[in-house]
Amino acid sequence: MKTYSTLLLVVWLGMFAVSATGADNYPNRPVRMIIPSGAGGITDIIGRTIAPKLTEALGQQVVIDNRPGASGVLGSSIVAKSAPDGYTLLMVFPSHPVNPALFPDIPFDTANAFAPITMVSAVSPVLIVGNASPAKSVKDLLDLAKARPGQLNHGSVGAGSMGSLAAELLRSMAGIRFTQVAYKGSPQALTATISGEIDFYLIGSAGTAAQQVKAGRVRALGVGAKTRLAVLPDVPPIADVLPGYEARGWNGILAPAGTPKPVIDRLNREIVAITRTAEFTQVLLSEGATAAGNSPVEFDAIIRADIRKWAKIVKDNNIKQ
Repeated sequence: MKTYSTLLLVVWLGMFAVSATGADNYPNRPVRMIIPSGAGGITDIIGRTIAPKLTEALGQQVVIDNRPGASGVLGSSIVAKSAPDGYTLLMVFPSHPVNPALFPDIPFDTANAFAPITMVSAVSPVLIVGNASPAKSVKDLLDLAKARPGQLNHGSVGAGSMGSLAAELLRSMAGIRFTQVAYKGSPQALTATISGEIDFYLIGSAGTAAQQVKAGRVRALGVGAKTRLAVLPDVPPIADVLPGYEARGWNGILAPAGTPKPVIDRLNREIVAITRTAEFTQVLLSEGATAAGNSPVEFDAIIRADIRKWAKIVKDNNIKQ
């Protein structure tokens, strides 16, 4: 028995030594960052802004690999099945914590298949109306919706999109009724808002909203974030009228679950430092996003809270993909 126990101890210590050595030498080859969306979108822009800076910090090339499909599930699946060694990373976008409620057959456990590294940016939908709308504030719009239950139309670019979920959260918390009108994409929903075809639209891109407000085509009534946005400093949070309301999305970086803590800590330290740079902040500002950087533990808590939050909204409103 003593010999067997000694053998187990030697094996365990050997595995620990290999793991520790691997972490100490990390990285000694290129790192792949999978972006589960197409080139040119905000997630891709953020990833390609971080990659060269992270390459400098790590001393190894960080290669971007776009794997779009199934609202990010395709690319995420690749990372979930990858070796937990820090050489395959995942840049996720706002649909990540929503997907479990919309896709019951996801081939991984969203909450537990990944090791969070850090959130890198936060985005907020913006509540906009056309210039002909009688609503001059969030309160005006809510009062209008209550006076005309079910008669107001909101633009939707798909079940599970940040704007659609933000609208459902507004419906749930304000106790109002309205009709979701589906559009092929945000440009079409935006055009419908400008023309008065729909009564309001929670647009997912604050940058686009700011451009349209500046051009005088729409009015912004409120933002989904808890605080005002730099690109729309005069627009108050919806929470000022509806306490507790918060609809925001984020981009963040994950690794496969089981990645050694020293590797996670190294990546967190380097990536958070990048998010603090003026260059990164400026890139995000042009996209209407806000730079963010937090600890793995803090990011993990946000992911789990958002999974629960959006699952309830999806279930209560019977939202189907």
